[in-house]
Amino acid sequence: MADSTTSATSATNLDDFQRARVMFPDYLGLARGKYLPTHLAPAGTGHCVTLYGLGYDRSMTPAPGAYLLEGLIDLHATMDPATLRPGWEDDQTAVAVADVALHGEPFPYSARQVLKNAIDAWASDGLTPKIGIELEAYLMEPDPSARTGSRGVDAWRRYANPRAMVYGTGPANDPSGVINDIMAMSQCCGFRVESINAEYDESQFELTLEYGDALATADDIFLFKVMARELALTKGLDLTFLGKPYAEISGSGLHVNVSMVDGSGTNALSDDNAEDGLSTMARQGLAGLCHHHRAMTTLLAPTVNAYRRLQPAQLTGYWANWGYDHRCVANRVPPARGAGTRLENRIGDGATNVHVAIAAVLTAMRLGVKNELDCPPAETGDGFEEVNTDVCAPANLSEALDALEADTVFVDALGAELVANFVANKRAEWDRFIEAEGSFDGEAPPTAWERNEYLMYH
Repeated sequence: MADSTTSATSATNLDDFQRARVMFPDYLGLARGKYLPTHLAPAGTGHCVTLYGLGYDRSMTPAPGAYLLEGLIDLHATMDPATLRPGWEDDQTAVAVADVALHGEPFPYSARQVLKNAIDAWASDGLTPKIGIELEAYLMEPDPSARTGSRGVDAWRRYANPRAMVYGTGPANDPSGVINDIMAMSQCCGFRVESINAEYDESQFELTLEYGDALATADDIFLFKVMARELALTKGLDLTFLGKPYAEISGSGLHVNVSMVDGSGTNALSDDNAEDGLSTMARQGLAGLCHHHRAMTTLLAPTVNAYRRLQPAQLTGYWANWGYDHRCVANRVPPARGAGTRLENRIGDGATNVHVAIAAVLTAMRLGVKNELDCPPAETGDGFEEVNTDVCAPANLSEALDALEADTVFVDALGAELVANFVANKRAEWDRFIEAEGSFDGEAPPTAWERNEYLMYH
C-alpha cells in the first residue's frame, strides 16, 4: 500500500440508465436489495428489517435488531447517487451500495454503519485507514453425475484445469476464459484490479483489487464478489469464496491489509528511524490484533466450515501472532517500508461480511493503540511445528462466539448491537448444524450440511 488514493467508485449519471440495482450487505454479508427505476432511485426503498434474523435456510431467529416479534417492521435503504456505477448485467443497469436506516436513524446493526463508526474513530485522531483486500476462490462447474434438482454438495464439482499452477496465468490456467472476463468486466464497472492469478490448488484463483479508503474498498469488494459470481453463472460456472469447501486441499482466505495515513499524507505505520521501519502505532496495532485475536475470529471466520481452514500448521491465521514477511502468522508485516508499510491480517475467509471484517481489524488495532499495549515478539518459529505463542483460534464456531462475547472491551468498541445480532443468529446456525451432524471435528472433511448450507451463497 503506497500513497493514499481516491475512491474506486466513479460517479455515473442516473439519466444514462433505465434502472438502478441498489444493494446492501445483510449480517451474513449477502447482497440484499431491489431494482429501482432511475427516477425513483435517489429516494431509496423499504425492506423488512427481519432480514437481520434470516438464516441461510430461511429460518427466522428473534435476534436483537430483527424485530421478528415486533411486527417485522421496515427499514429504509438509501444510496448516494454520487456512488452509482455501471453495472455488469447490461448497459441499462447501474449499481450502488446503500445505507440502511430505521425510523430515520442509522441502523446500529448494519455492517456498513459499524465500519463507518470504526473509520470515524480513527478520523478523530486525524488518521485515515487505507485498506486492501485479497480474495481467494474456487471455480466450479456442474457435476454431470448430479441428480436432477441437486444443489450444493451434489450439484457442483471443482472446475477442471489440470495444467494450472500457483501464480499461473493464461489459457492453461483459465481455459474457459471466465477469469479474463471477470477482469475485463471489472474495468467496465470501475473495480480497480491489482492482480489476478491461479492460486495453489487446481481450480483456485486469487483476485486482488487496489487498495483505497476503507469504506470504498469494502463496497468495491462487496460488489465485486457479486459481479464475479454472477458473471461465472452466465457462463454455466460458479465461484465459491467459502473457506474450506474441499477436503485435503487448500482453503481460501480473505486477507485484510491496512495502512494508516495522517493529515500530511504520511503513512503513520512507518518510522524511518526505527530499526525495523515500524512506528510505535504499528507495533501497538499489532499488539491489539494479537490481544483480541480470539474475539475477532468469529467475525472474520463466521461459518461452521471456517474452522476446517483455521487449523495449526496451515498458512492461515490460527495462532495469535505476528511476523516479518511470514505467511504462517495471523498478522503478517510485508517487507515494504515507508509509504508501503502495511499490516496484513490473515484470519478471514470469503464468507465473512467484508464490512465487518475491516471494522474488526480496525477496532482491534485501535484498541492496541489507545491502550498502549505492548507488542509481543515477532514470530521466529517455522509456523508449522514451532510457534512462540500458545494462544490460538477457537476450535469451532460455538467456541468462537463465546470468545467474542467474553471480550467486552472489543465488543463495546466495535458495536454491541451488531455483536448481539450476530451472536444470536450464529448460535441458531450452530444449533442447526449440531442437530444435523451431532458434533464438529475440524480435521474431518466438510459435511454435506455445510456445503448445502453455504456453497450457494459464498
